[in-house]
Amino acid sequence: MSSKKVAIATLGCKVNQYESSSIAGIFRDRGYEVVDFGERADVYVINTCTVTHAGDRKSRQFIRRAVRSNPEGLVVVAGCYAQVSPGEVLEIPGVDLVIGTAEKSLIVDRVEELQKGKKVNAVLDSSQIGEYEELPAVAATGRTRAFLKIQEGCNNYCSYCIVPYARGPLRSRDPGRIVEEAGKLVEAGYREVVLTGIHTGAYGRDKPGTPGLASLLERLSGIKGLNRIRLSSVEPMDVHEDLIAVMARGLPFCPHLHIPLQSGDDQILSAMRRHYTAADFISLAGGIKEKIRDVSITTDVIVGFPGETAENFMNTYRLAEEIKFSAMHVFKYSPRKGTAAAEFPGQVAGEVKERRSKMLIELGSVLAGEFASHYIGREVEVLVEDLADGRPGMLQGHTANYLLVIFPGEERLKGQFVRVRAESVSGGTLQGRKL
Repeated sequence: MSSKKVAIATLGCKVNQYESSSIAGIFRDRGYEVVDFGERADVYVINTCTVTHAGDRKSRQFIRRAVRSNPEGLVVVAGCYAQVSPGEVLEIPGVDLVIGTAEKSLIVDRVEELQKGKKVNAVLDSSQIGEYEELPAVAATGRTRAFLKIQEGCNNYCSYCIVPYARGPLRSRDPGRIVEEAGKLVEAGYREVVLTGIHTGAYGRDKPGTPGLASLLERLSGIKGLNRIRLSSVEPMDVHEDLIAVMARGLPFCPHLHIPLQSGDDQILSAMRRHYTAADFISLAGGIKEKIRDVSITTDVIVGFPGETAENFMNTYRLAEEIKFSAMHVFKYSPRKGTAAAEFPGQVAGEVKERRSKMLIELGSVLAGEFASHYIGREVEVLVEDLADGRPGMLQGHTANYLLVIFPGEERLKGQFVRVRAESVSGGTLQGRKL
């Protein structure tokens, strides 16, 4: 008798990717075969995103695709879009279960209750979400970089952001469980661990006596075989001196910080409810570059926030030029129902957002090339991840400061650290030769 099959689609952030991997593990442990989302399955799980309207739209597309793939199959919708708009999701023909962002560890129980004909209502209101929910460790082999979730939720309530409503309040994971999972990932062959969460830099703040992020990094550095520890995204207000001091010691701490700027204009930052000024950010970036050798600072920027004038935008543009980010992710503001900014006057026209977005993306490309070009002629250490664009004989991987490097080499080097001499740069990507 063949096992039941489950197919999982993941949209959005690294936290969703982590949780989908854990959900796959839960299904496997209960006797399910995990198959590609394009295949026919008995159960389809869509782990959704709601950060932008595009995330909502794509989530709905994947839900409908699952229903078409097997009208007899069960369709389960999880994640942020499901949490924020459960009624909207349930109106999509063919959806059987909505579980939101909590109690994902019970997903198979919920599915089996449905299969037995029981009625299931599984979306908890975000205010009812209590402690951090443990999901099984993700320990697949054959990979090089693993995501390790250390906290959940956010208490910031930036005026444009729906995430606190979707993910609930700040909940930090027990440090012992984090260290335990990191050890299992190293045993499974991972060489690099990326600490991730919804508000990663606030780790420990909700639990008196729990170490902060800098202390957690120190504990993780004691794990034998863990060659690199990377942070996913840290808010400017959370990059304290103790964190910079730990990272300045060098490996295993990767000299790479992703710090969301969102705007370089004080008026817009205030309207966004971001608790820093443009001058604060410039000072922070300068201090980081002074203390952490070869550091890469990457960022997120939102263009077209309500009330953003041409002058406000150019303040952001000039700040990005001054800081010289090594990469920028540019987002066009998307009003989210239920957030304060959705009701703000001065909503910016779509074509203006498009133009400003294009300008910043082009600047980001120039800055990425400039940063990478500093390494031409130098030796860099690359953790080999995969074939470059699937081309036999060409490998790709990242340096500790997150530069992508492509070079000729044998596939057997996947998962290993290789010294490469950088010879040229194209679009922010280094190309070179193995030493």
